[in-house]
Amino acid sequence: MDDQTKSLIQNHIDNNEVCLFMKGTPDAPQCGFSMAVTNILKILEVNFKGVNVLEDQKLREGIKVFSDWPTIPQLYIKKEFVGGCDIIKEMYENGEIKKIFDDNQITYKK
Repeated sequence: MDDQTKSLIQNHIDNNEVCLFMKGTPDAPQCGFSMAVTNILKILEVNFKGVNVLEDQKLREGIKVFSDWPTIPQLYIKKEFVGGCDIIKEMYENGEIKKIFDDNQITYKK
């Protein structure tokens, strides 16, 4: 991964408490997995930044190297990689995602 791509990824993570690297945008997800995570965040009314990896092939491949995670979407909360679609869905169902938001003082619908 080139330094410019790494810097771009790091800036998104550093400047957004909740950052979702996804295919498409929060208003128009381009894959079912990205849509599922977006919907969870919208249900919880969490303010998040959606980063469309489809706009830049270097970003799309770079985020996988950056996180050492092979799939997209990828959710970061307070600069920490939390997981992809299956993990986020499980964390939503068992309440863990709310605990992470509480622990990080991130506002959501309770």
